[in-house]
Amino acid sequence: MADEAHEVTFESADAGASATYPMQCSALRKNGFVVIKNRPCKIVDMSTSKTGKHGHAKVHLVAIDIFTGKKYEDLSPSTHNMDVPNVSRKEYQLLDVTDDGFLSLMDDSGDTKDDVKVPEGEVGERINKMFKEEEKDCNVVILTSMGEQMCMEVKEAPK
Repeated sequence: MADEAHEVTFESADAGASATYPMQCSALRKNGFVVIKNRPCKIVDMSTSKTGKHGHAKVHLVAIDIFTGKKYEDLSPSTHNMDVPNVSRKEYQLLDVTDDGFLSLMDDSGDTKDDVKVPEGEVGERINKMFKEEEKDCNVVILTSMGEQMCMEVKEAPK
């Protein structure tokens, strides 16, 4: 009877690492990362106002979404915590660009990755030009944060 109550099924397959961690506003720095409106952003400008008659110093943040480039602003008391996204940056070798617009990549340990789309704009154009037209060996940098990933830059692989 007691055995039946303990049958538990876990559907999660991740390592349990959090997508964000808390940090006090006053500890945030320019060029650091912060979550504003549930988007991972890079801080481009920040200023602190003095304490007013009724309270706390305020931190005014101006940040740009690391995936879309959209600008966000936030005002928060300096003593409050804000979420900071875990951002990882990894370089892969470009093996192929598929017909449906995905990159076929390989990391240093030989593992392949096929779930990154060719980015729109300048980086995507440079990938197509270097890989398809000039037929060069390319390395791409993939930025991953909060369950999203995007190719941020492409460069010619060292020989």
